[in-house]
Amino acid sequence: MTKTDEIEDSSAPLIEHLTELRTRLIHSVVAFLIGMIICFTVATPIFNFLTMPLCEVLSERGQDCGLIFISPQEGFFVAIKVSLLGGFILAFPYIGMQMWRFVAPGLYKSEKNAFLPFLVASPFMFLLGASFAFYVVTPLAYDFFLGFQQFGAEGEAVAEGATAPLSVVFQGSAQEYLNLTIKFIVAFGLCFQLPVLLTLMGKAGLVSAEGLGAVRKYAVVGILVLAAIVTPPDVITQIILFVVVYGLYEISIFLVARVEKKREEQLRADGYYDDEEAEADADMMQDYEETK
Repeated sequence: MTKTDEIEDSSAPLIEHLTELRTRLIHSVVAFLIGMIICFTVATPIFNFLTMPLCEVLSERGQDCGLIFISPQEGFFVAIKVSLLGGFILAFPYIGMQMWRFVAPGLYKSEKNAFLPFLVASPFMFLLGASFAFYVVTPLAYDFFLGFQQFGAEGEAVAEGATAPLSVVFQGSAQEYLNLTIKFIVAFGLCFQLPVLLTLMGKAGLVSAEGLGAVRKYAVVGILVLAAIVTPPDVITQIILFVVVYGLYEISIFLVARVEKKREEQLRADGYYDDEEAEADADMMQDYEETK
């Protein structure tokens, strides 16, 4: 066999993997388009559902729930955005299955058993975060924003030469409302991925519970910056996001510690764990922390 033949033989598996990846990507895109078309046909009921937090706040203030289109094409783009969000949610289980079927053949059985729970937990945590944003955070945010309305005195006579009381009331754009609501949902959904991500990194040995605890003060600053970026200038929403994400960070430390404990027990059972060496490493780390 010539050197050229060896190169061609070695490149064959790569070509097969790329072909399989292309096929699975095509299947995922088709599933997303089908989900998007389905959601486009029922875009109005979905949008009405998404307006529930706003309508509840307006109802409590005695106002009618009404959004307006400020441009001719706005209604179409609102339907498209609703379809994009709904289509992705509908297609995500199938897309996740395609990702898993592409990655799984290259994993050992133990790696499959370790990775599969995280694949299941990720969409669950995203939906949990999105639900928390929709049912808890969004109503509080809109209640805060709508508190800046001002109503003129209706039915009162205005003296000659006097200025009538100014009324500034909410007449919201449907597209602007949808953009802000989706921003809340996606931001909290992604933030709720923190325990899944850090636990997976802990299982891979990329982070440790001790290391996460040591950088806790930096994590607090990072979470505060994140809360300021992904939420509007609403102090209440920022505080809620900070408390939630910091709580998830502490939960992540606990989960990573459990992963490390199970790994240590497995290594000790297999006879690969050296207690004296581990104790020496712990003492060295403690000395390092004291000298900082």
